[in-house]
Amino acid sequence: MRIKEDSEIPEVLLEEEGIRDVYRKILIGPEDGSLRIVMRYFKVIPGGNTPYHRHPFEHVVKIEKGRGLIVNASGEEIPVTAGQSVFIAENEKHQFKNPHEESFEFLCIIPNL
Repeated sequence: MRIKEDSEIPEVLLEEEGIRDVYRKILIGPEDGSLRIVMRYFKVIPGGNTPYHRHPFEHVVKIEKGRGLIVNASGEEIPVTAGQSVFIAENEKHQFKNPHEESFEFLCIIPNL
């Protein structure tokens, strides 16, 4: 068993193509002994966004703080808020945006490939 304090995990500003003002923490991952899953925490600063992308695995998202938009495969922007959960299927195109004045924060759990 591994127990960690979120406050002790480094927060990294992501600097990849298509990303603006997004920070990530790896809460639980391979370095913790997790062989099958990775739990990440994202913070999207006001005006920020993840890339509009897809990948060959499903994942689940739990909105923890604030509100934002999820862009689906059709390009529709769907409002989400703290307390909601989202399932994204493998190869489903998606994006997270924060057009609001407060942080938009969420957990994202993916397979450890």
